Amino acid sequence: MGVPKPLTDEEITTALTGLPGWERTGDEITRTYPIRYHAAVAAIVTIADRSRRIQHHADLDLRIDSLRATITTHDAGHVLTRADFDLAHRIDAIVSAHQSLPLD
Repeated sequence: MGVPKPLTDEEITTALTGLPGWERTGDEITRTYPIRYHAAVAAIVTIADRSRRIQHHADLDLRIDSLRATITTHDAGHVLTRADFDLAHRIDAIVSAHQSLPLD
C-alpha cells in the first residue's frame, strides 16, 4: 500500500475549509471540543474503535470540560495527509453524537 502522500500547503488550506473548528499548527491539525467529561469518555471509546478499524489514530487530551484531538500521519513522518482530514471528519461526527445532555 505504501506511505501516504503528504498534502501541499494549498491542499491543507482547502481541506481545512471543510472542517470548522480545526486549526493547523505545523504538521498537525487540532480541535478542542467543549464537552461534558463523561460524554467525552464515551466519545473517546468510539474514536478509539474507529481509529483501530481504519488504522489511523489521533492524540486525544481529555479535560474536565473539553476534549482536544490532534492529528498527523505518524507513519508518513509526521506530515498531513488525506487520512488526517478523513479522521477529523469522523471525530467531528462522533463527538457530535455524544453531545447530548443527561435527562437528570
